[in-house]
Amino acid sequence: MSAADSQDSSSGIRYEPDDPCPPLLLLGVGLQGVMMILTSIVVIVAVTARSGGQDDDYLTWTVFAALIISGGLIALQASRVWRLGAGHILFMGPTTNFVAVAVLALEAGGPAMLASLTVAASAFYLMLAFWLPLLRRVITPIVSGTVLMLIAVSVLPIALGRVREVAGDADPVTGPVVAVVTLVVTTVLALRAPRSLKPWSPLVALLAGTVAAAALGAYDTEPVIDAAWAGVPSGGFPGLDLTPGPEFWTLLPAFVVVTLVGGVKNMGDSVAVQQASRRKPRVTDFRLVQGALNTNGLGILLSGFVGTPPTTAYSSRSVMLITFTSVAARRVGYVMGAVLAALALFPKFTAVLISIPSAVMGAYILVAIGTLFVAGVRTAVSDGLDAQKATIVAISFAVGAGLEQQTIFADLLGGTWSPLLDNGVVMGAATAVLLTLFMEATRPIRQTRLEVDLSVSSLPEIDRFLCDIATRLGWNQTSTSRLRSAGEETLISLIHPRGTPGEGPPRFIVIARPSDNLVELEFLAVFDEENLEDRLAYLSEEAEGGQGIEEGEISLRLLRHYATSVQHQKYQGLDVVTVQVRGSR
Repeated sequence: MSAADSQDSSSGIRYEPDDPCPPLLLLGVGLQGVMMILTSIVVIVAVTARSGGQDDDYLTWTVFAALIISGGLIALQASRVWRLGAGHILFMGPTTNFVAVAVLALEAGGPAMLASLTVAASAFYLMLAFWLPLLRRVITPIVSGTVLMLIAVSVLPIALGRVREVAGDADPVTGPVVAVVTLVVTTVLALRAPRSLKPWSPLVALLAGTVAAAALGAYDTEPVIDAAWAGVPSGGFPGLDLTPGPEFWTLLPAFVVVTLVGGVKNMGDSVAVQQASRRKPRVTDFRLVQGALNTNGLGILLSGFVGTPPTTAYSSRSVMLITFTSVAARRVGYVMGAVLAALALFPKFTAVLISIPSAVMGAYILVAIGTLFVAGVRTAVSDGLDAQKATIVAISFAVGAGLEQQTIFADLLGGTWSPLLDNGVVMGAATAVLLTLFMEATRPIRQTRLEVDLSVSSLPEIDRFLCDIATRLGWNQTSTSRLRSAGEETLISLIHPRGTPGEGPPRFIVIARPSDNLVELEFLAVFDEENLEDRLAYLSEEAEGGQGIEEGEISLRLLRHYATSVQHQKYQGLDVVTVQVRGSR
């Protein structure tokens, strides 16, 4: 057996995204996927609607709309239509990210306000997908991680409020007792459940909490009895508010911040699913990442049009399903989409989920909040956490968390804009961005930029550009030569073998970010379909196999020799190649 075969067989994936899969297996895996996210979709929508003071008509409508949209988006994510779709199994649905801001919108102006804000936020999300290669230097892991932690803090009071609610004349202590039962079952399953049971842990925990509530007389079965067996809700959504007032403009920044940070997190979601779906690891295709983001943006827009909380990706559960079943065939997404859409047409079934006691829902959201906070911490430290970055996180989180629990600006200023200034998520995000920009602006050695043609004729200009950088850093001759050679070999590797077809060579931008002993070079241009990291990995495998060297591979081998690291990210219409070169004086 070859080394490649051995690696394939050990990965555990039986069906990759484009592999044909037996229909019965597709149906079984699709049903498992639906059961893994169905309760989350309904619970998050129900908590948002009830915390926002909405009636049962709106709740019924928004659950119906959320199921339809989530099913359609999961099917679309499995596709690759124009610039839409991740081409993988990627679960979609409402998440805790938007709970706090959605509740504020419902309290301020009802479903029409939520719908208008969601539609407006979708425009910023779609711009994020389009400008992703440029915004990645502003919305850094530090900013994203801090905002995710602040979102968790902002949702916490809402979850605790649901824990204290009980149905009918039940004893007030029933809510906390039921919540504790739900939390205990969730914790035990998370820590000690066998692998085969972990995908069902949320459903089992909700069931245990509901049974405890019923035993204590805190479970209301009337909504289930009154619900129709089949049909479409006839009302519940008044439409968009086309005359936004001051409340709209004060809440819009919060929606935009949560949306953009959620978009950055969704990038990681798409990357994680790509990596989990292959027998043999591949370099991330950022064109598919952009396709996933475009689909997410479309989902947020559709959510706004129908007045339901915004949808986004559930990457961890997508990866869990793929790992558990060893099936990554994207056709599973089509099955899940069809099943969710069908379930939306049976109000009796969704009424069972809507009637889950508030205390159980609150406990479920508490667990989700903890998971979101940990995700924020991981995001913040993913790019390394030195003393300066730790200071940015500490100050930004302190500002955001402090304002979230106070009404400082409302007491000082009053008026219309105090809700914006007292919003911890917005102010914490603004603090993190401003401190990050301050760090970039006060670097001892500023970044420099060169724009030339993607052509061999540009080599002398690139060489002078890199020599000037090495001179300013005071690098010795050996390090200077290594930097110059890395730039030269990168350009040659990108031009070969297809050259620069078309009316003329595309523009080629070189951005250098120097420090004392390291220079990070970023090359931006439009390239062919191949990825340099894949080609470099291929050369390593080829060397192990003792195969010969083809013409054109020499530059790649030299690049690998001169550079400390090479990263190649492919976007729609733009490729970014990052090369790091170390040097000394």
